[in-house]
Amino acid sequence: MEAQAIAHTRAWVEKLVVGYSLCPFAAHPFREGKVRFVLCEARHWRELLEALVEELVLLARTPSTQLETTLLVHPFVLTDFAEYNDFLDRAEEALAVLGFEGVFQLASFHPDYQFADTSPESPENYSNRSPYPMLHLLREDSVARAVEAHGDPDAIPERNIRLLHELGADRLKEILDECTRPN
Repeated sequence: MEAQAIAHTRAWVEKLVVGYSLCPFAAHPFREGKVRFVLCEARHWRELLEALVEELVLLARTPSTQLETTLLVHPFVLTDFAEYNDFLDRAEEALAVLGFEGVFQLASFHPDYQFADTSPESPENYSNRSPYPMLHLLREDSVARAVEAHGDPDAIPERNIRLLHELGADRLKEILDECTRPN
C-alpha cells in the first residue's frame, strides 16, 4: 500500500498541482526532490496526531536546503471529510503546543474536500481534492519568501477558480482518477 499511495500522491502533485500550477510555489521543491512523501498507516486520529508531531519535529530538525515540505498521507483514517475537517483543529493545537506557530503551517487536502458555500460538485473544490486524505506541512518562512517573490499572490485563488471551472468537474475527476490508476 505504501508504494501505491505515495505513487498516486506524487502523480497528483505532478499532474494537477504542478502541472496546472495550482500552487505556483510547488514546482521548484518538487523538482528538486525536497518534498517528503510519508504514508501514515494510522487507524485512529490519535495515531495520526502522533505521526504529525513526529513529522513536524523532523521538519524542524532538517534544513530547508535538504527538505522543504512534507505531505503526510493517511488513507486509513479520517476518510470522512467532516471528521477530517474537525481534526484540523487538533492539528493546529499541536502546532501551538509544540511552539511551531509561525514556524509551520498546515494545508489540508482530502478526496471529498469541499469549501464552505460550494456544492460538492463545484470545480473549485478540486484545488484541495487529493487521492487520499493528507496534511501538507509547510515552512512559514518559505511560504513568505515565495509569496513575496510571486508579485500578486492574491490573484492565485481567483486564477485557480477560473481555471478549474474551465476544466470542469468531469475533467478534474478524470485527472484525479488518472493519478490512481495502476501503471
